[in-house]
Amino acid sequence: MANVEVAPRLGHRRAEALWQVGGLLIALAVALPIVAIVWLAVFPSENIWPHLFETVLWDYVDNTVRLMVGVAIGSAVIGVGTAWLVSTADFPGRRLFQWALMLPLAAPTYIVAYVYTDLLEFAGPVQGALREVFGWTSARDYWFPEIRTVGGAIAMMTLTLYPYVYLLSRAAFLEQAGVTREVSRTLGSGPWRTFLRVALPLARPAIVVGVTLALMETLNDFGTVDYFAVRTLTAGVFNVWLTMGNVGGGAQIALVMLGFVVLLILLERLERRRRRYHTLATRHRRARRQRLGSTARWAAFAACLMPVVLGFLVPGVVLLRNAILFAAESWSSRFADFAINSLLLAGGTAILCVVLATFLAYAVRLRGGALLAGAARFASLGYAIPGAVLALGILIPFGAFDNALDSWVRELFGVSTGLLLSGTVAAVMFAYVVRFFALSYGALESGLGRIKPNMEMAARTLGAGPTGTLLRVHLPLMKGTLLTAALLIFVDVMKELPATLLLRPFNFDTLATYVYQFGSSEQLELSALGALTIVAVGLVPVVLLNQAVARDPSEVI
Repeated sequence: MANVEVAPRLGHRRAEALWQVGGLLIALAVALPIVAIVWLAVFPSENIWPHLFETVLWDYVDNTVRLMVGVAIGSAVIGVGTAWLVSTADFPGRRLFQWALMLPLAAPTYIVAYVYTDLLEFAGPVQGALREVFGWTSARDYWFPEIRTVGGAIAMMTLTLYPYVYLLSRAAFLEQAGVTREVSRTLGSGPWRTFLRVALPLARPAIVVGVTLALMETLNDFGTVDYFAVRTLTAGVFNVWLTMGNVGGGAQIALVMLGFVVLLILLERLERRRRRYHTLATRHRRARRQRLGSTARWAAFAACLMPVVLGFLVPGVVLLRNAILFAAESWSSRFADFAINSLLLAGGTAILCVVLATFLAYAVRLRGGALLAGAARFASLGYAIPGAVLALGILIPFGAFDNALDSWVRELFGVSTGLLLSGTVAAVMFAYVVRFFALSYGALESGLGRIKPNMEMAARTLGAGPTGTLLRVHLPLMKGTLLTAALLIFVDVMKELPATLLLRPFNFDTLATYVYQFGSSEQLELSALGALTIVAVGLVPVVLLNQAVARDPSEVI
């Protein structure tokens, strides 16, 4: 009888060991591009670091820092301010704004940049109308802000990235116990002082996370800075790598970008450690919303309306109009091919990310250990790394593998294998998996954490092994989590531009590259249909996130 009991236990331990080894392999594969970037930057074939340091590097860094500071301030002001209003005040349209303020998240920044450039440039309708009304004949007769500047890029990114701060700030404000604010008001603090001294410190960690996410997206942006001719580090990777043909120099600039990423992550972690404010109420009760006066009510309405109008409605209306007017020119078999490419890549990446993340998260749950947990955390850094950097990190090992295999096959058989990995759809999908793996892993880790261990123990007692327990117990309980993670990844892949531009095969385009090609060549009308499709798909996570906040604010983070 003892032998009968020991055999299953040994089998379960071997299965757990296999899960651990498989989890480590997944984490190492996802972390491969990061290691490749560091290696090539430290050991380049041609060291142009002194030349970069003396010429363009500081210009790239200066523009990048200015862009990040501007986006951080703008997104924090809009995100925190609107989140506070819809969470604590009663004014016209509050119910509408609590989800409408997330709509700009559906619009990629480069698409919004194309729309506003078309509207605000000298030949656009806004300046044309001003000249007609005031009788101006040339640009020397009046002053109008130039949109293709660092300031213009900050404005475009702020309009589309503030929802990160809004979403997390709103969740934090809703989590705060109402008694805390009521005590503050009882002690003589007005609404403004209560916000500054009580609510804002309690929400500070969530605000920092939201700003960090917005800054990571700022680092990743290429379409906007390229269109506005703003020389950032991301643009520098493209310029040094593709224009100058120096892969090592591109890797060195990419390493500087990795330094920015690490700094952002360290600051965010440091902020969490320094947290000194806690809610001590034993019962959670949301505070009553304050009724505003007539002037304040409409001021709050205007404050919440402007980001929605500028960040979503104006671009959406322009794109819809152009898509309808130029539907015949836009719709073609090529457009259908681009849409199919995007859908297949997005769907395949979503499935692959969820499967791999499930494997790794469950492996960590089974065996734990500092090595596996650390590898999983390291692999999750991909989301923080800009697409251009990932593309470079993927082409290095893939190119080395293709060249080594080709040389080996030529020596043995006298034939060439060509490029099996580089410049293929597999390379594009691998980049997507590395970049968005963190979304699925974070969701799966959180979902598994909400399942009580005694359910797993009961399944083991009944003879189920690790795989059987996952399939019969965990996955059925995490259907919602799996679907949400897959949808978020699907939408992000549809919008991804830098990695796609660098890794796609010849004559292979997605909706994102299709929009970029026409938009960057001043043909917004022909790109409108593709842009509108991307925006429409991006509305899906907006609905899901709004439901998550309304149901349980803690689940958002």
